[in-house]
Order: sequence, then structure tokens, then C-alpha cells
Amino acid sequence: MNKNFLKIFLGACFFFVLCSCGSESEPKTDKALSLECIEIPEEPEYGGSLVLASIGEPSNLIPILAADSASHEIAGFLYTSLLKYDKEYNIVPLAAKKFEILEEGRLFRFELRDDIYWQDGTQLTADDVYFTYRLTIDPDTPTPYAADCLLVKEFKQTGKFSFEVRYAEPYARAVITWMMAILPKHVLEHETITQTAFSRNPIGAGPFKLKEWKTGSYLILEANERYFEGRPYIDRFVYRIIPDVTTIFLEAKAGKVDYLGLTTQQYLLQTQGKEWEEKWQKYKYLANGYTFIGFNLKHPFFQDRLVRQALAHATNKDDVIKGALLGLGEKSIGPFKPDTWVYNKNIGSYAYDPQKALELFAEAGWTKGKDGYLQKDGQRFSFTVLLNQGNKERENVLLILQAEWAKVGIEMKIRTVEWATFINEFVMKGRYDAVILAWNILEDPDVSSVWHSSAIRQNGLNFVYFKNAEADMLLEKARASTDREIRKKYYDRFQEILHEEQPYLFLYVPYALPMVQKRFQGIEPAVSGITHNMEKWWIPAFLQ
Repeated sequence: MNKNFLKIFLGACFFFVLCSCGSESEPKTDKALSLECIEIPEEPEYGGSLVLASIGEPSNLIPILAADSASHEIAGFLYTSLLKYDKEYNIVPLAAKKFEILEEGRLFRFELRDDIYWQDGTQLTADDVYFTYRLTIDPDTPTPYAADCLLVKEFKQTGKFSFEVRYAEPYARAVITWMMAILPKHVLEHETITQTAFSRNPIGAGPFKLKEWKTGSYLILEANERYFEGRPYIDRFVYRIIPDVTTIFLEAKAGKVDYLGLTTQQYLLQTQGKEWEEKWQKYKYLANGYTFIGFNLKHPFFQDRLVRQALAHATNKDDVIKGALLGLGEKSIGPFKPDTWVYNKNIGSYAYDPQKALELFAEAGWTKGKDGYLQKDGQRFSFTVLLNQGNKERENVLLILQAEWAKVGIEMKIRTVEWATFINEFVMKGRYDAVILAWNILEDPDVSSVWHSSAIRQNGLNFVYFKNAEADMLLEKARASTDREIRKKYYDRFQEILHEEQPYLFLYVPYALPMVQKRFQGIEPAVSGITHNMEKWWIPAFLQ
């Protein structure tokens, strides 16, 4: 079909849909139109915006300092790295032109591409990689991600665009170390990393650059014309800060958000029918993450393992999944995804057994008083679980547990806090009794950054203060081996320890339920989900 004729045809079709949808009083926007009669161009076209929503505002756009998902999601578009995961979770070059693994994993050689430029026009070189590495291991850098870099025995630059790193022993996660975001030496070398304005005004070399950040309202990312893999097709990614998932859904329904993750109720009950099917595409797959309640092990109630085990027996995970997720989730027993090689299938979830829970509480010195609550030395078993604002799913989880735990004499209170304050002032500073959160499950099973005792530090991710000498040893041995069978044995025992100790009450792995406006093209569902190639998504010109 002639291209000009195609545009005329599509324009006519667009007009027909506009004039035939709804009454005069109904809002009419490009984003809300049916695509039934539209013929999509074969070649991607440039332009348009993708509007997303985040319940939390980024805390810091310097990746090595950020611990929250909002910061990492946005920073992922601003920076580049030597290596990346492809859609099937294979590790492939990105900023690296090529890399070699030699001497049984003790030596890595990298050659960078010579066509990568920071958004200010400065060329990216091996100096930037070395600077990022040195900054990460600097004791004055409060980062939770230093452990991998600290195992490097020697970093040697061999040219403007080449370097090699040597390890004393083979290290299973070594290759993943070099998937970290590269930072610009010429901008940061004379800055104090914890005080620099760069955290809100970053200069990157990724597919997008930060154009505007209005605190509490939105961030606008603009396509980077200098991006070495080619300018993204979409001109702008707009991240709206909307601290409530119900409000996000209503904004999507009104055509003001293009991409969102649905709750189970929204997925199953609120997005059915012809209108939704015409305008939106829904996806469903087991998420790479798990939801948990973390106990502050410095709290006097939770220092006793028997208490934590009792709470596990007082929890009906099936009820939680049915009630909060409408069945769209699987029970979790640890930090790994079910049906992956590292998951210990010999461990079963704690059986829901209120009587067993009471026996364990009694063994720990807690017995029911006349008021029906557990008491010890005249003190009621009463504590508060901290929840981030705007997450209805987790709120429902806590309401279910609140009722279940009351049956065995526990008074559990719920406190909701705005996201940035929740993370920075409470979670990372240990100012809580218990907290409900979720972790991403990474492709490599090394979870030292969360569970090793060395991660108990400022901005460290072991914010529940879990410390176990055997667990430390198992994590160290597992990360030092490249043999999957050997690592499997270590991780199996590690999961047994977590199961016995219960520093987290592991709840479930949910299903990811993203929904995207149908006008967006180029989406490729894969093992890694649908966001692996967002910079390649595009919008037909007549729908921009």
C-alpha cells in the first residue's frame, strides 16, 4: 500500500472512531480510541510519549546509593553498563565491545566500544569504569553494593577503551559485577558523592536523559540523541508520582497513564469487557520477586526464634493469597523463585496450626492473659507493621494477618508511611518493629547483599539485622564456586537456615500483571517479562 495513501486511510479511520465513540459529554482523547480499524505501519516511527506511574518518588538517581525500586527503574534508562541481561536472561555485551573470561574465572578482559558519549558530549572510556569501581569500594561511599567489587584483587587499565580485572579465586557473581551502571568521572571526581547535586541532575549515557523533575509530581525523561544503540523511538517517558495504586488505575482508565501493573482485582474483575479489550493489552507471568514481613531482630519480641516460628504457624498463606491476590500467587519459603534450580523443594511452608503457634509462644514465655492477649512479664504482645503508602495489596495482606494473629492473642497494628520517608527514615535506619516489603529475585542466586552479616551497615540491605555464622560461610562458599551442583548444596542448606530462623515471614511470589495501551508497538513478551526492550517500543505517528 502506498505510504501516503495509508496515512490518509488511517486518518479517516481515526476520524470515524472519534466521531462514533460515546456522547458529547464523554472525554475524547487519542489514547482512548479503539484500534480495531487501524492498520499499523510495518516500520517503527519516532515520536510520542509513554506515561507511567510510580507510587514512590526516587530517593537518589546515583545507582550505587539507591536501594529503592523507583530509583533503580528510572536510573536504568539514564545510564549504561558494560553488560546486560537479554530477554532470556543471558548475559550479553552492552557498552563492552567484547569480553573474555580466562584462567577458570580468575581473569576478565574487557574492550569498550569507542562510540559511547555522555549526554554532555564527553566520550565514555575505561577511566569512567575504573572511577565507578573505585567509588563503589570507597569506605566513604554508603553503598550496599560494594561486596562484589571488594573481591577484585587487581584492576588494570590496558588502554583508553580496555581493562582487565583479576580475582584471587573464581567467583560465581564476578560477571554480574560488571553489569553495574557506569558513572561519569569528569563530572563526579571532585564531588562528595553523598552531597552532590548530581543525585537529582544526573548526566548519563543511557537511552534517556532527565529533562525535568518536579518533586512529588513527576519526572520527564527525554530520548538521548547520542545513545550509542540508537535514539529510542519514543520521545519522552513521563513518570507520574501517584502514591496510590487505585488512583493510578483510575488515571489509566481516563487515558492519563499508558502502562501500569494491575492488582489482582483489577486484572480479574475490573478490566473485562469489549472497551478494555479494544484499548489495552494485558499480560500475566510469575513475577521475579517475593513479598515478606521482615522482623527487626533487635526488637525484644523478635529476638527469640521460637516467636518467629510461632508467627509462621499462625499464618495461613493460602488465605493470604486468596484474599489479597485472589489466588494469583504462589507460596514462598525463601528468597528464591519456585521452579528454579536453586529453589530447595524439600522445604515446605510452615503449616497453618494455631495450636502449634500457641505451644511455641508458651515455650518462649508468652501465655494468654484474661484479656485474651499474649503476655509476658506483664507486657502485651503488641507491635506495629510498617507499610508504604498506596499499596492496597500489602494493606490487604496485613488486614488478613491482623485478624488471624488476633486469634492466637497477638495485637498487630498497621502504620502507613509515604514511600521516601518509609525507606529512608524508617526501614534503612531500623526504626520499626516489623515491615512488609518485597524483593526482586535476581537471575544469579547470590543474596549476600541482603543476608550476609557484612550487609548490616549504613544503607546496607540487611536491615533486619540477621546474623548467622553458618549462613555467612555458606554464602561465601557458594559465591566462590562456579559449579552449579556445588552451589546448589550450599544454597539448599542456606535456605534450611532461613527456614529455621524465620528472620522474614516469607509470604508469596505474586504474578506480574502489567497492562499497556494497545497503541504501543514493539512489545516482546519473554522470560524476563515485557520491559526488557522498552527503549524499542514505538507509537504509530497518527496515534501520538
